[in-house]
Amino acid sequence: MNYLSVENLAKRYGEHHLFENLSFGIEKGQKVALVAPNGTGKTSLFNILAGIDTPDQGEARFRKEVRIGFLPQEPPLDPQKTILETILQSDSPANRALRFYEQCLETQSPQLGEALAAIDALQAWGYEQRLQQILSSLRITDLSQTIATLSGGQRKRVALAQLFMDEPDFWILDEPTNHLDLDMIEWLEEHLSKANITLLMVTHDRHFLDQLCNEILEIDAGKLYRYSVPNNRQGEAYYYFLEKKEERISQQTAEIDKAKNLWRKELDWVRRQPKARGTKAKYRLDAFQEIQKKAFAEQKNKKLQLETDTARLGKKIVEWKQISKKFEQRIILEKFSYTFQRYERLGIVGKNGTGKTTLLNLLTQKIAPDTGNIEIGETIRFGYYTQEGLQLKNDQRVIEVIQNIADQLPDSTGRSLSATQWLDRFLFPPKRQYAYVSTLSGGERRRLYLLTILVQNPNFLILDEPTNDLDLITLQVLEDFLQNYEGCLVIVSHDRHFMDKLVEHLWILEGDGKIRDFNGNYGAYRALLELEEEEKNTKPTHNNNNSTTITNNTPKRKRSYKEQKEYESLEAEIEILENLKVQKVAQMNVPNLSYEEVNRLGIEVATLSEQIDQKSMRWLELSELAG
Repeated sequence: MNYLSVENLAKRYGEHHLFENLSFGIEKGQKVALVAPNGTGKTSLFNILAGIDTPDQGEARFRKEVRIGFLPQEPPLDPQKTILETILQSDSPANRALRFYEQCLETQSPQLGEALAAIDALQAWGYEQRLQQILSSLRITDLSQTIATLSGGQRKRVALAQLFMDEPDFWILDEPTNHLDLDMIEWLEEHLSKANITLLMVTHDRHFLDQLCNEILEIDAGKLYRYSVPNNRQGEAYYYFLEKKEERISQQTAEIDKAKNLWRKELDWVRRQPKARGTKAKYRLDAFQEIQKKAFAEQKNKKLQLETDTARLGKKIVEWKQISKKFEQRIILEKFSYTFQRYERLGIVGKNGTGKTTLLNLLTQKIAPDTGNIEIGETIRFGYYTQEGLQLKNDQRVIEVIQNIADQLPDSTGRSLSATQWLDRFLFPPKRQYAYVSTLSGGERRRLYLLTILVQNPNFLILDEPTNDLDLITLQVLEDFLQNYEGCLVIVSHDRHFMDKLVEHLWILEGDGKIRDFNGNYGAYRALLELEEEEKNTKPTHNNNNSTTITNNTPKRKRSYKEQKEYESLEAEIEILENLKVQKVAQMNVPNLSYEEVNRLGIEVATLSEQIDQKSMRWLELSELAG
């Protein structure tokens, strides 16, 4: 069943073409990701589909009975309303039926029976219970708060609650993971994966995309390309897309090379022709014009070039001594000490409100600790990419933003580049360089902000949610740059893929000033948490004196379905634990570790050994039973 049909859609702003002749359809149950560079109209397309904007040409049609739910990047919530008022204004059938029932009660309407029947038909009596479940899952507690008092993350959660209560047939989500912490993203991922949800979304979170989507739409150079993920590649949609995109580009390049060879031959023929041409010559000349267009077609596959210099790092980096910080009654840090090493690669994770950004502001001395001392090495040059981004004047031109830093700036080779050359490397062509900042998309603003930081050659780079609003291709280039970055790196991000590729250990903010230092990336941390949770839920098997002794002549009891599933999973779990143990032992062998670090790693190795022994014993017990 086709839910959405888009035909020949086009949109432009002034001379800037966002897209044209877009045509595609989405069927019930499909989960589709839209991938395109920043500034090519992803948000504009979503606004058209949601009925907020109109196209210059073409049309988008939803099936008549399909209910649409739209989550924009910045939900337009009424700042004067409370959280409860905002959620209860949902226009879902259940909510409408309940409002009609309440109205009939108040007015003693003869339609009360009709209202009761509607509620029964929609099974809406459980509406309040369902609302409480959703609010609890989204950690929304004080329903009397007004929207004006909420943070960006809280506003996003309220908008999500409203959407879940609306129960739309077709979900349109523009960067749904922005401002959400990792636990919340995993909850959202689980709920959106349900089979009855039809989904079209833009997201920079590749793990989120992989887990949900079975189709990718790409807008590239104004054209639309579609990639259907086969069943054997489910769970790796983004990598499948990259493979197919590379094949497409290679094929296009080969076709252009072939056309250029043919063009050279035809050019020689054209030059040798007399001025008076017959019909056949005229036909061949027209064909030559088409060959020339194809041979010199502009390939818009230019990539972001991150080749900035890095200032030299001295021996002393940053040292925190007994740092404490709190806001009113909320403790962020309590007597925390840490010595940063050269080429540190640290990730910071924790629920919203635990103080991740506060740690970064302490590190860069934007705020001072309540007690304790922070010592910074003389050679340290911070580059701090904040969530708020660069505060730009709308009447300022893009090139002026870079010229305000310097007219000439060195790259990684020491060669001096002009502001124009740097902007070109960051995918701002000449026309966009002289555009006003007010015309930039959210992603283009973030890319420009990233440029203003990197051209100053920091050797201690701090990134607070850097993946927000950047397109997937730009993120991939940024990752490649950071993997080879010769400085200290501290990242706060809810993007699991980004963190796993770049950080070597984590600070996990557990609240009340507690910080857990974990050696490994986020994937390893989640695997350990899952194993710990399984360990809690696994009840030990005890023999008692009244049990029947099974002799060799007694048929083996068959494993139950639950035991069979446990038996199949134990071998993989044991392998994960053994790999973690190998990592911990290797970390213990790193030179110059402090006594505290060696002691902590030793405790973790002992814990892992105990878990391996317990699971191995359970595996042996289950292996004795018949399969």
